[in-house]
Amino acid sequence: MSPDPDVGAADWDVVLRPRTTPRYAYGAAALTLAVGIAIALTLRIRSTGPTLRVADQFAMAGLAVILAGSVLLLTLPRLKVGPAGLAVRNMLGYRVIPWEEVVDVSFPRGRRWARVDLAHNEYFPVLAIQSNDRDRAVAAMDTVRELMARYRPRDD
Repeated sequence: MSPDPDVGAADWDVVLRPRTTPRYAYGAAALTLAVGIAIALTLRIRSTGPTLRVADQFAMAGLAVILAGSVLLLTLPRLKVGPAGLAVRNMLGYRVIPWEEVVDVSFPRGRRWARVDLAHNEYFPVLAIQSNDRDRAVAAMDTVRELMARYRPRDD
């Protein structure tokens, strides 16, 4: 399996992603960027306090860009399901889990996102299916379980 999440898109039956969190993330990133740039532009208006230079303004704007980019990491989660297994992309990682390693896909009560249960009481979080998506999350879990029943080898 290729480490690039977008290679072989035809090999996956379904691609699931959250809906609510990315919407908030885009808004928060835009607000963070706007506030950071506004602060950077107004840093040198007053002459009281420390002496600030143009470099300080660029640093403040740069910091706003970095913070906004960090918030945009919340838009990355994906779950791809297909014959090869589950391809889980969270904010900072990507992992393909073959069906042979999957014990179950669950959404524990009170948790914010689903998880892939593995052997030996281990699990891998699936941020692509989140509780704040409500009915969409339920439909996503139904889809994953249906495909899991089709592809996962049975223990006979």
